[in-house]
Amino acid sequence: MDLRQLRYFLALHEHRSFVRAADAMGITQPAFSRSIQGLEHELGCVLVDRGSKDLRPTPEGQVVLQHALALVRGASNLSHEINQMTKLDAGELRFGCGPALAARLVPDALLEFMQRYPRIRAQFEVNNWENLSRSLGRDEIEFFIADIRHFEADPSVQTQALRPRPGLFFCRPGHPLLAKESLSTNDLFDYPLAATRIPMGARKVLANLSGKTDFAVHLECEHFSLLEELVQRSDAIGIATVEAVSDRVQRGELVQLHLRNLPSNLDSLSARCGIVTRTGFRLSPAAKAMIELLTDLDGQRTETAAA
Repeated sequence: MDLRQLRYFLALHEHRSFVRAADAMGITQPAFSRSIQGLEHELGCVLVDRGSKDLRPTPEGQVVLQHALALVRGASNLSHEINQMTKLDAGELRFGCGPALAARLVPDALLEFMQRYPRIRAQFEVNNWENLSRSLGRDEIEFFIADIRHFEADPSVQTQALRPRPGLFFCRPGHPLLAKESLSTNDLFDYPLAATRIPMGARKVLANLSGKTDFAVHLECEHFSLLEELVQRSDAIGIATVEAVSDRVQRGELVQLHLRNLPSNLDSLSARCGIVTRTGFRLSPAAKAMIELLTDLDGQRTETAAA
């Protein structure tokens, strides 16, 4: 038995397919299958029910899953701590961020981080808060920056608030709505809406505006540059933070829509951003340094905006 076999077994449980799990781990399916069979032979038991469509783990497999996750995490933590104990001159930084913060704050902080610690390898994932939470739970990242309203009551994580990012609606230059003298919220819903994953509070506001019990955008994508491009080349209406689109609005490539009857609870459309870490988890020096950079830069921009 070795850690590689345990990692493969965890991948099989996640993907519930020998083919998809092998592809995710970067090896051929026959080699992946032999590794799982080798683990079963070593332990003297069957770990998955191959007769079930979703490859459910057997009772013995459930026990192995619990220990495998702890062992793989422990090995990863040991490796990171040893590599990063000495003055941030080795190791790696692994974190995630939501699309709203990938536009400005995170790139600026990363540039500063790379200048200060050129020997640290940085790897970050841009995704919505749900997928980032899963990555954090699997120990694939040490922390993430995203909308924190879903995590403030979760005892398994800790949150550190950053300044909120106000939201807006935007469209392409020449959009039919821009020909109207006055726009109302009703005008929005005559066109497709495009956005990244929208928090529940914002969905409720949009549902109320549309007169529906629930709301879902027509196009959802976590790659914000692609969303901008689609809005710029169609009649779709985009939903984003001011920070994410401000540069393209200033250049005239996109146009902010000003609606006359926006409700007083529009703050719900803002991104309540913050940093999420696991409770009781010891962050690496690289992660601590990056979080410090993020909070410092965010604080400087708050002071600039106030001035």
